[in-house]
Amino acid sequence: MVNLSSGKAKARIEEGELISYRLNDFEYIHQKGSPGWRNSDTEMFPVIGPTAEAGFRVHVPKGNAIQDQHGLLRELDYELLSSTETTAQYVKSYKAGTVINNSKFPDKSIAQLLIWPFSFEFYKNFELSDKTLEISFRISGEKDMPFMLGYHPAFKLYTDNPVVIAEDQTISLDSVVKAGSKALEVADCQSVILRDEKELIIKTKGFGHFMLWTEVPNMICIEPITFYPYAVEQMQLHDGFDYLTDEDRNFKVTLIP
Repeated sequence: MVNLSSGKAKARIEEGELISYRLNDFEYIHQKGSPGWRNSDTEMFPVIGPTAEAGFRVHVPKGNAIQDQHGLLRELDYELLSSTETTAQYVKSYKAGTVINNSKFPDKSIAQLLIWPFSFEFYKNFELSDKTLEISFRISGEKDMPFMLGYHPAFKLYTDNPVVIAEDQTISLDSVVKAGSKALEVADCQSVILRDEKELIIKTKGFGHFMLWTEVPNMICIEPITFYPYAVEQMQLHDGFDYLTDEDRNFKVTLIP
């Protein structure tokens, strides 16, 4: 467990998962064990979205890619590289062709094993100040490796009528619930505001879009994404890939109460 502190701001991280962010004793993060979702944050990588209709296979330039919904990154463990009073850095590493057990099998998936034909390192960094919490990601891997990236944090809700404000849209919680498992797309957007008992700005860099998901009134997932996966058939999921170059790719999410 890593505890970060800066003035009246505090964050708690458990094995790379943000499980609490408080400012002036107000909790912004969905609490594990509460109705809605068993986690409080995770990442979607190297694919976003379901793959069952495509036989759990995703087209890539080389080798076999067998991926369950939202990719295999979440099946890997974070290693803590460093931490200070206000920062923490984690990494997940994967070697091309390594077979990974799928934790969803057999209860929630028929895909027992997952595999990806590229090596990569995935860094997740936290930096807390007395006014913001910054979560940044760095992807280092083989040149031309295809990927999508989504960050999947869940935020605690307090009132009966919270809204998400995105550009010129005001999105009700009911609209998000009605979108169902596909999640509600918010395209071409770098920043949104969650307006509840208090306001929280979620500002991003490198992602380009959001999708919103919940099935309960006490939490909402506001997810920065590089690609909205339900825009294509699952057999065409590769249409949403970006590709690594000689340089690492960097992404950032800043929470601003």
